Amino acid sequence: MDLLTELANLLGAGQVLTGQDAAPYLTDWRGRYTGAALAVVRPGTADEVAGVVRLCRRHGAPIVPQGGNTGLAGGATPDAEGRAVVVSTRRLDRLRALDTDDDTITVEAGCVLQTVQDWAREAGRLFPLSLASEGSCTVGGNLATNAGGTQVLRYGNARELALGLEVVTADGDIWDGLRGLRKDNTGYDLRDLYIGSEGTLGIITAATLRLYPLPVAQCTALVALPSLESAVALLGLARAGFGAALTGFEVMSHASLDVVTRAFPDQKLPLGPTPWYALLEVSDSESAAHAQERFHGVLQQALEQGLAQDAAVAASLAQSRALWHLRESISAAQSWEGKNIKHDISVPASRIPAFVAATDALLQAAIPGVRHVTFGHLGDGNLHYNVSRPPAIAAADFLLRQDEVYRLVHDSVHAHGGSISAEHGIGQLKRGELARYKSPVALSLMRRIKQALDPDGLMNPGKILP
Repeated sequence: MDLLTELANLLGAGQVLTGQDAAPYLTDWRGRYTGAALAVVRPGTADEVAGVVRLCRRHGAPIVPQGGNTGLAGGATPDAEGRAVVVSTRRLDRLRALDTDDDTITVEAGCVLQTVQDWAREAGRLFPLSLASEGSCTVGGNLATNAGGTQVLRYGNARELALGLEVVTADGDIWDGLRGLRKDNTGYDLRDLYIGSEGTLGIITAATLRLYPLPVAQCTALVALPSLESAVALLGLARAGFGAALTGFEVMSHASLDVVTRAFPDQKLPLGPTPWYALLEVSDSESAAHAQERFHGVLQQALEQGLAQDAAVAASLAQSRALWHLRESISAAQSWEGKNIKHDISVPASRIPAFVAATDALLQAAIPGVRHVTFGHLGDGNLHYNVSRPPAIAAADFLLRQDEVYRLVHDSVHAHGGSISAEHGIGQLKRGELARYKSPVALSLMRRIKQALDPDGLMNPGKILP
């Protein structure tokens, strides 16, 4: 019996997609990669996922796990050979448990992130992972890429928010590690091995996640800054003044917000032009009055010390959302403007000003007139260092220089002690770059782990490892 027939017998014919029905699953979110597949399957339980894996293994068919298909590194797109089976987890969308005594929520991998946030909020709790794509990305994808987002400064990446996992292994077994324990010192941490592995070791089918108390009050402000050095100094002042209450610290260049206001004229910038802006958010567990007093006190210090030139403090939830909407619209605005060369990098926060100054200069020397759309999570050292074409160069000609730009930026990142991927993963996009910047020892260990857990090499081949 052929594989397609066996998959249809296992899942039902309606959950095995081929031809045009499969097409929406074969191109990544950015439209950069388009692959081919034998089929796209949509299992509805972990047992069905395990059955799919066992069938694929018996037939020697590659397996490409896919969540919301919102990744930015091509990690969930099959290659062009057409032999792979794409395993969509979107039907794994159930809330399995919510425990307010333990502050945990157990959800399946296909649950949309925003839905998980809503379930937590309805129970009087906060699930703090927050991304621009939270209305469509899924928990499984967030964990597979160890997603970051805007509140890493306070709550950590997806890895820090996951207490336990359920995983279908490359053998088609189910590992049930859904215990909501804060302490479990019983050998190798399998949970952390699967998180960030981009589906190359197994398929995450469910997770037990940390919840937190809902903050009593939040304060948000957009701050005008004269320089990136001032942004780093303001971050230090905010950390000292707010401690753990500082939940967000985003930095944005003037070019970043300028493209937003041009692309979306209904979005208004409440401050005048300045080289850099910072978006601060504080979450207080005591009272609104306490939050506002601390918030205004730190902002006043920043103004007095010359770190800040001006500040717009949100007076309502609507104003706070409008400020965050400016930040979250940068990527969409860049898409409106045209193709650009994106980088998701991290550098120690103290070295970010030097990195940006040096890399800007190198790019200007290589491609005069290039525009720098730089923004990101300064609190955890993660910058989206995006490069837009000069008006004098045609888009197609600019994209032909993409490899040159990548090399220049990534070499500078490496020289400043950083990483070429902060939160988007490696996928296909940076697979070739990994060999240049990872040590031979690290790559050898990674290959040995891959060989041990996926000896047939069927789990998401062509991703991460060069």
